[in-house]
Amino acid sequence: MTTKKDIENALMRGADTLRDTIDAANYKDYVLPIMFVKYLSDSYEDALDELKKEYSGIRLERQKRYLPFTIAEECSFQSLYDQRYSDKIGQLINAAMRKIEADNNQQLAGVLNTVDYNSENALGTLDHKKAILRDLLEDFDPLSLRPSDIEVKPGQVPADVIGDAYEYMIGQFASMAGKKAGSFYTPAAVSEIMARIVNVQPGERVYDPTCGSGSLLIKAAKKQNSKEVSIYGQEVNGSSVAMAKMNMYIHEIRDAKIGWGDTLANPVFLDADGNLLLFDAIVANMPFSKDKWASGFNPGGESSGKGKKEFKMEASLDKFHRFDWGVPPASKGDWAFLLHMINSLSVNGRIAAVAPHGVLFRGAAEGRIRQKVIEENLLDAVIGLPENLFYGTSIPACILVFKKNRPNTDVLFIDASKRDEDGNPRYIKAGNQNALGDAHVDAIVQAYQERKEQDKFAHVATLEEIKENEYNLNIPRYVDTFEEEATIDLQQVQSNIARLKTEIAEAEKQMDTYLKELGL
Repeated sequence: MTTKKDIENALMRGADTLRDTIDAANYKDYVLPIMFVKYLSDSYEDALDELKKEYSGIRLERQKRYLPFTIAEECSFQSLYDQRYSDKIGQLINAAMRKIEADNNQQLAGVLNTVDYNSENALGTLDHKKAILRDLLEDFDPLSLRPSDIEVKPGQVPADVIGDAYEYMIGQFASMAGKKAGSFYTPAAVSEIMARIVNVQPGERVYDPTCGSGSLLIKAAKKQNSKEVSIYGQEVNGSSVAMAKMNMYIHEIRDAKIGWGDTLANPVFLDADGNLLLFDAIVANMPFSKDKWASGFNPGGESSGKGKKEFKMEASLDKFHRFDWGVPPASKGDWAFLLHMINSLSVNGRIAAVAPHGVLFRGAAEGRIRQKVIEENLLDAVIGLPENLFYGTSIPACILVFKKNRPNTDVLFIDASKRDEDGNPRYIKAGNQNALGDAHVDAIVQAYQERKEQDKFAHVATLEEIKENEYNLNIPRYVDTFEEEATIDLQQVQSNIARLKTEIAEAEKQMDTYLKELGL
C-alpha cells in the first residue's frame, strides 16, 4: 500500500534530481507535473480495471466515455517511462502533456503545458537533460497512485492522502526556494486559522484574489463538503495558476474556477451586469506592499522621465469604484488588495487576509482609508502573528478580519506573537523558521470566537478607544504584552562583588604559596 510518506519521499527524490541543475524556486514547475501525470495515469488504469470486470468489447469502449478523464496510451506515465532512454524524451514529455490537456480541455486546460522539458537552457546539454529526465521518471516509477493502492485512515479517501502529500511538498518546495518562492505558499496553520474564522457554509461562494497554489481556498472549502461550496480564485503568475488547478484536481475539486490575470486592473469574476462578482467568504495572502500595483491601469505607459508625463493613479481610472475612499500609495499595494476584497463582499460577507503590520499604522492615504473602513464598521479583528512564520520574509504579519453588517462596533485585537501568562512563547521556535502548533491555532481561534479580554493576549477595543489613537491599529497600543524586568537588588549586588573580591584574593594568596613551594 502507498502511504502519504511514500508520496512525499518520491517528490523529494524528484527535487534532489533537479538539485544544482535548476534554481530551487523552479523545482515545483518540473516535479509536480510529472507526479500529476503519474496520478492521472494510475487513476485511469484503476478505473479501467474496474470497468473491465463488468464490460468488454464495444460495451467497454462505450463505458470509457463516462470516465472523468482520458489518457491516451502513448501519453501515459508508463509509456514515457519505457522511453526514458530516448534522445527525444524531452519532446515526448512535452507532447504527452499537450495531448493530455487537449483531450481533457474542459478540466485540464493550462495545467500541464507550463514548462519546457526539452529546454537545454533550463536542463542543460542533450546528455545532461536526458539523464535528468530519465532519473525524474525513475523517481516516480515505483510509486503506485492507484486509488485502490492508497493507504487511508478512517474518514479519509485516497484523494485526501495524495492531496495532503501534495500540499506538504508545496510547503517543502517553498522552504527550499526561500525568498524566491515564498510568495505562493501560506503555512498550513495560518490557512487553518483563516478557514475557521471565515467558516464557509454550504451553498456559499469562497474567493481568493491572489490564490497562488490554491491552498487557502482548499482549506476553506474543505471545512464544508467542497462539493457544496463554489470556489473562485485569481492569480497573476501563470505557473501558480497551473499549480492551483492541479492542486484542485488532486483534491477532487473539479468545478473550481481559477482565473489568470491582474486582479486589481483586470478582475475576471464579474456578474451579468459587468460589476464585481460578490462573495460570501474571502481568504487571501496577498503580495506584501506590492510596488507599482497600479501599472495595469496605465495603458499609455506614462512614466517619469525626460519628455514623458508621469503616471498618477486616480480613483476615476477604476470603473469598479474600489478606490473612492482613497488611492493607496504607488509603492504599497496592501490597501489596494484589501479594498478590492471589501468591494467584493456579499451582504453578509467576511474576509480573512494576511497583511504586513504597516497597514495598521501607516499614514497619509492609507490612514484615511483605514479611518473610513473603521467608520463604516467593517473591521472585525486584528490578529498579530509571530515573526519568521512565512517563507520569504522574516517580518511579522497579521490577519485582518472584515465583516459586513456587523451587530457590534468594537474591534478585537489578538497578539499571538509574544508569550503566554506562563512565560511560554505562543508559537514553536524552529530554527530560523517559526511555526504554530495545533494548541496555538486553537487558542487564537477560541479567542476570536469568544471575543473576551485576556491578559497579554486579547483586547476588545471600542470605537472611541480607536478614535483616541487616531485610527492607528498598531497592536501594542491595545494589547499590553510588556513584561517588567526583575528588580535588581543593588545592595545584594555590592555584597556579591565584595565576596568575589575576597575569594579572588584568597585564591591568589594560595597560588603564591604553591609557587614558593615549587621554587618559582
